[in-house]
Amino acid sequence: MKKTDSPDELRSLARQCRIDIIEMLSRAGSGHPGGSLSAIDIITTLFFSKMNWDPKNPAWDDRDRFILSKGHGVPALYAVLAEAGAIAKEELNTLRRINSRIQGHPDRAALPVVEASTGSLGQGLSIAQGIALGLKLKKSPARVYCMMGDGEIQEGQVWETIMSGPKFKLGNLVAIVDCNNGQIDGHVTEVMDLAPLADKWRAFRWHVQEVNGHSIEEILIALDKTATPTDQPHAIIARTVKGKGVSFMENNIGWHGMAPNPEETARALEELRQR
Repeated sequence: MKKTDSPDELRSLARQCRIDIIEMLSRAGSGHPGGSLSAIDIITTLFFSKMNWDPKNPAWDDRDRFILSKGHGVPALYAVLAEAGAIAKEELNTLRRINSRIQGHPDRAALPVVEASTGSLGQGLSIAQGIALGLKLKKSPARVYCMMGDGEIQEGQVWETIMSGPKFKLGNLVAIVDCNNGQIDGHVTEVMDLAPLADKWRAFRWHVQEVNGHSIEEILIALDKTATPTDQPHAIIARTVKGKGVSFMENNIGWHGMAPNPEETARALEELRQR
């Protein structure tokens, strides 16, 4: 896998991953396009630029870890793993099929290159904190990145972890919030508003940054800042667009968990390939 800090190269990779996401969801006939498309720029930048990992050696002790707490967005992760060579591109054709390694939510037992089996929302940050604490005790240089959805932060377990992270001085822990303002029941601001979200994380003594989650340049800068040695855990509040990249999916809650039909797939792919 070739790593790159070039925003143009990362944008190109993210565009291809968006194409992969639409194609695999269309074949499966089910899945979650909205949150996968909103997260892909961040996940692409992490894996192809900033994370220290080896797609051919997923059990390497000192690898950086990525926990996808919003497990329903896993098509984005599968697309990145395939582009990096961690899984075969052909395997994307088996999304959500019986006995496939790539299910609708991450399954570490079936696919060890993913770090945790997630999908029950609110648990991923706790998992990430436990791993980060273990790595710190081992004096490992590895870092732990955890991506959550904004609707997921309505879960109380998340706030227990936000409270305890600074107590254990986990400077190797980076929480990334995909703030696309969408969840299955509607807009987050209407279901249970989180504002002022950044101020709340700061009040719990996290180092907080707010970025445009579709600006590769801003993502790169924010991730670089989290690499500075510190005892303070990091939070990146990424403002994103649900369904980003496909015009008729953008900011449309209906695309939270619905796969495109053949006509919609063709329209989405045409848009993405023209970008």
